Amino acid sequence: MRALSIAATGMQAQQMNVDVISHNIANMNTTAYKRQRAEFSDMLYQNLERPGSTSSASGAILPTGIQIGVGVRAEAVGRITEQGGMTATGNAYDLGINGRGFFQVTLPSGQTGYTRAGNFAVNADGQLVTAEGFPIEPAITVPQEATAVQISRDGIVEVSLAGQTDPQQLGQLEIASFINPAGLEAIGDNMYLETPASGAANVATPGSPGLGTVMQGYLELSNVNAVEEISSLIVAQRAYEMNARVITAADEMLQATTQLR
Repeated sequence: MRALSIAATGMQAQQMNVDVISHNIANMNTTAYKRQRAEFSDMLYQNLERPGSTSSASGAILPTGIQIGVGVRAEAVGRITEQGGMTATGNAYDLGINGRGFFQVTLPSGQTGYTRAGNFAVNADGQLVTAEGFPIEPAITVPQEATAVQISRDGIVEVSLAGQTDPQQLGQLEIASFINPAGLEAIGDNMYLETPASGAANVATPGSPGLGTVMQGYLELSNVNAVEEISSLIVAQRAYEMNARVITAADEMLQATTQLR
């Protein structure tokens, strides 16, 4: 009775699907969160009669054969990297990337992390840091006497100082892009790490060819669509129930077999 094991793989697959959907829904309001999608593939087949083989009775070529599938397996959980909407915050240290690119962050381990969550702040030393206190790359330090901070679309950081008419330039923000951003490793806290699948980071100034621009006073929203996620959740739930019914039907068939006299 293959149906028992086949339906069990279906239930496991839909359980993972629901896990992914629930994670998306939980992060609907997470800054710059990118939704994920579970992807599945059919498992190996048992060839009772291989297509194209020769019939032992007449020597004819079998046009289809008999192949019995053994279920489904999770192939990948892909990340959808499409742009999220922008919301105005009015905070001078909130930065959104309109287009491709990631902010670079120095992690405590010394590695470079990548994030699109631009909800930055300044620490006690005036250094521009993430919400977790990790400094961004390249380092930007705002002097204590600064009265205003301006960040242009191409990442030039300037401050207005008391008693000075002309603004003073502090530095230049840089952002990184990847040929396969879906291949980045998510480590939580809206942070990603480079992997062989993502390719090496291409670092340049905002507005360079192929890169987005910086929007001061804005944050990128999650790209989760609540209606689509709820619809996907209903489909996954129904698929889980149908696989459960297959197991019930297979069990009843086995019971009928054991009761034969």
